[in-house]
Amino acid sequence: MTTIARTDLYPTRVTGQAVPRPRVDPSVWGERPGPLSKEQVDRYESTGYLVLDNLLSGDEVETFRGELERLGQDPVLRAGQRVVVEPDSDRVRSVFEVEKVSEIFAQLLHSPRLVDIARQVLGSDVYIHQSRVNYKPGFGGAEFDWHSDFETWHAEDGMPRPRAFSVSIALSENHPFNGPLLVMPGTHKTFIPSVGETPPEFHKESLRVHRITIGSPGQEHLTAMAEQHGIEQITGPAGSAVMFDSNLLHGSNGNITPFPRSNIFIVYNSVENTLEEPYAAPEPRPQHLGNREFTG
Repeated sequence: MTTIARTDLYPTRVTGQAVPRPRVDPSVWGERPGPLSKEQVDRYESTGYLVLDNLLSGDEVETFRGELERLGQDPVLRAGQRVVVEPDSDRVRSVFEVEKVSEIFAQLLHSPRLVDIARQVLGSDVYIHQSRVNYKPGFGGAEFDWHSDFETWHAEDGMPRPRAFSVSIALSENHPFNGPLLVMPGTHKTFIPSVGETPPEFHKESLRVHRITIGSPGQEHLTAMAEQHGIEQITGPAGSAVMFDSNLLHGSNGNITPFPRSNIFIVYNSVENTLEEPYAAPEPRPQHLGNREFTG
């Protein structure tokens, strides 16, 4: 039997020196109609992100906050793999695969107001690659180091191309001082490999630690990208959202204030970009981190 080698357009977890390369794929796939205006689509294509004001109503925010609280206190969830706690405490950091454990969140994640945007930008039908709620509690919510999500999804989940994007919906106000999302606009057009071999079950470490080296660009590349593109922070009231390309460099500072920064996080992937075997890991991450049920 002849085995046909697949082409890896974005090699990463390399040995030696990481060499950035231009992205070979578009960030907006085709001209499919949808809720976003041409101006919004052009802005997303240029910067790699787009703020969506008033995505949720005030009543919806309160409903989802209540569900957020319920999930964070569910002892059955706490005993399973879907819950990740803060690196320096037992407080909940994230709950993954929320559409499987909450009908309320499932309705939102599958709603036309989000799915129609995903179909428009990705140029195809879509499915949820990953979902979670993030708590980022006051007085100790840890930082998320700079990274491109696609680098991890490609290396460890087997996502072939960056034909995916994330939506982060604020359930509490994103102040400049409580660890809001930081982005380097325009960096989605450059793929920066990571250096180092992926250890077995690396997800158990990478989801909790303060800083990572495997899966994160080197400081020299981050410095060059920041000097070229600048850094912007995404602030706004509860109910607002930001959608951003899977390859956009982003991160956030820790939260030492009394004010939590909770959000709903959804990743939409094209059904024409479904997961294969990992490109740079010994085995795929678990189902709750990289969905292998490729339907809406």
